[in-house]
Amino acid sequence: MATHPILYSFRRCPYAMRARMGLVVSNIVVEIREIDLKNKPDSLREASPKSTVPTLVLPNGAVIAESLSILQWALLRGDPEGWAAFDVDTMGDMLSLIGQNDEAFVKYLKQYKYYNRFPEASQQTYRQAGEGFLKVLEKRLQAQPFLFADHLSLADIALFPFVRQFSCVDPAWWDDQTNYPKLAAWIIYLTNAAVFQKAMIKYPVWDPHAPCAYFPAHFIG
Repeated sequence: MATHPILYSFRRCPYAMRARMGLVVSNIVVEIREIDLKNKPDSLREASPKSTVPTLVLPNGAVIAESLSILQWALLRGDPEGWAAFDVDTMGDMLSLIGQNDEAFVKYLKQYKYYNRFPEASQQTYRQAGEGFLKVLEKRLQAQPFLFADHLSLADIALFPFVRQFSCVDPAWWDDQTNYPKLAAWIIYLTNAAVFQKAMIKYPVWDPHAPCAYFPAHFIG
């Protein structure tokens, strides 16, 4: 039986980013298997029929195949920075905001980033659709430096990889516009945060014949 959970991951996937950030802050050591999305290993397909990343396989064989669930699972086991230390009503509001991100904003982000695949509208139209959510976040950040408090929360971590990706689609546009100063500062802070830097350390594509790689990288197996 494996002694550590196994995390199937892809470094540039925003869903995987949110899961890895949770594992970092909770100091949970996993065997990491960085995969090639065009050549997914059979072991991932066997673990999860969806074969998506991230997928976390626990030592008892249980599988968690949703990024938000992995993040929440990690925080239940260690939350030293209080990312989930909020009352029930606030947590409900957080999950509602995360739902808006995962359902609507992610769709607009995909259309904006890969607009050539969606010729029904222009890239600008897709960007403007996504900006509706950016305005919601900018308004929240007027009151405090983070989305729900004066410190990071589950919501900040869950949304950040996607908002960051949106800002990177057209860097010139993002740098020139002035509608989201608080959001821009939020992105810069999180991009430079130690938890994100540790989460984004690069691993080679998993080779089942090579020694196991462990995440976070400071752990030596």
